[in-house]
Amino acid sequence: MSVALITGANRGLGLEFVQQYLSKGWRVLAACRDPENATSLNKLAQNGNVEILQLDVTDETSINQLGAVLTGQAIDHLVLNAGVLGTECSTLGNMTQVNWLEVLNINTVAPALLIQMLYNNVASSEHKTIVGISSRVASIGDNGSGNMYSYRTSKAALNQILVSAARNLSQYGIKTLAVHPGWVKTDMGGEDATFTPQQSVSGIIHQAQSLTLEQSGSFKVFDGSNIEW
Repeated sequence: MSVALITGANRGLGLEFVQQYLSKGWRVLAACRDPENATSLNKLAQNGNVEILQLDVTDETSINQLGAVLTGQAIDHLVLNAGVLGTECSTLGNMTQVNWLEVLNINTVAPALLIQMLYNNVASSEHKTIVGISSRVASIGDNGSGNMYSYRTSKAALNQILVSAARNLSQYGIKTLAVHPGWVKTDMGGEDATFTPQQSVSGIIHQAQSLTLEQSGSFKVFDGSNIEW
């Protein structure tokens, strides 16, 4: 049975990833900060193929503990989904060091540390794929409006991490993908968004499953189209 590990699995895209991987017959390792209060996730866990794991991505000790718990566990798809929009640090005039560092810690540093901690688990799997949930606003070439300073920057840095990991981990057959999920109707995206979580996640999983080593380190939309850096 193939195994997916999802971070930020208790709501939004993360919860939809859990549902769709389950529907494909995968076993899901669902990581979130507060498992006891993850009501929807706990309902899914009654399926039997979901294991809920505690992970606070802002805490390096928690990341290390997750790695220890998963020693010897193959992970086919590592989906780095947990993230924040950083609305408190998005425009000139409201940026502070504290808010900047919070966004970078969650969106950039945590994924890098998780890759560092879990790449051996991915290497021991069949599919050997790492997916980072990025954003089109990370594209420097596509930045026509400015603003979103901390979010744009944190996701552009995440893209660099995924490209570096593609280069460093190709010797193990590991592939990486930075993917824009679209403007999705979640707590982050809002009700006016264009796509449903079901549409976005279905596309992302398809891109992950069809990714080749030659395409590793690429930046795509969930529908497979490429995004300029």
